[in-house]
Amino acid sequence: MAYACLVRSVVTFTCPDGPGIVHSVTGAVVLLDGNILESQQYSSPDTGRFFMRFEVEHDTARDSLHTALKDVARRYHGEVTTDEAGRLVRTMILGSKAPHCVSALLSHARVGSLPITVPLVLANHDDLAPLAQFYGVPFESRPIDGDDAKAAFEQRVREVISQQDIELVVLARYMRIVSPELCDELAGRLINIHHSFLPGFKGADPYAQAHARGVKLIGATAHFVTADLDEGPIIAQRVTPVTHARSVQQMREIGRDIEAVTLTSAVKLWAEHRILLDGVRTVIFD
Repeated sequence: MAYACLVRSVVTFTCPDGPGIVHSVTGAVVLLDGNILESQQYSSPDTGRFFMRFEVEHDTARDSLHTALKDVARRYHGEVTTDEAGRLVRTMILGSKAPHCVSALLSHARVGSLPITVPLVLANHDDLAPLAQFYGVPFESRPIDGDDAKAAFEQRVREVISQQDIELVVLARYMRIVSPELCDELAGRLINIHHSFLPGFKGADPYAQAHARGVKLIGATAHFVTADLDEGPIIAQRVTPVTHARSVQQMREIGRDIEAVTLTSAVKLWAEHRILLDGVRTVIFD
């Protein structure tokens, strides 16, 4: 089939599970002369919901595709999203002092392996300024010394989101607790990374605690942020084995590497519309 002007869209579709959904969705695409290039689906036995993600090539306006699929979603009491495949997602990064996660995100964005654009890195210390400058990304720091300062920092986050059309906020080792109000405002759009020792080793220097207890696995968890600290829906996790021969410093270094890779993976999944929420769990189409 020859197309005059090809458009590639990514579509997510969720609804209560039942017969005929795939037929109806694909039928709507066919009526627009669309060609589905990639498709994944999942029916949750726990919640009874149906999830679908696909990429489609078509020669009609994206609004027409969305309208057609919204009619299908209405019929099945579901929800649909459509977007340009590969579009760079406007992402704000929040940091503190540690550079490894911020560096990984900016590096992958620069080489084109992570489909985001970063209008601002916002931190509560100045340490990351040279890193942001190296990648040509605007940087701001605002100290958080008390409740008023924290509220001012979060208000600045809201301002940037509004002014810069931010779609996703990433906590790249931002070592502060986000207020419940901001968590609610950014539900499903706020991603955090932390070591995988929780809840076992809390507080300062968890790697020293893990080393003292002879831990044999080091890992990291990326998750959506909710008002329940470090208990939001999990997006990505990685682990690597270690032995008694590893020092505390070596374990920290391994942990930093895993955190950077895991967070980058989670952001990529979000930017490519590969994460769908199923209650407090996530459906990941990787």
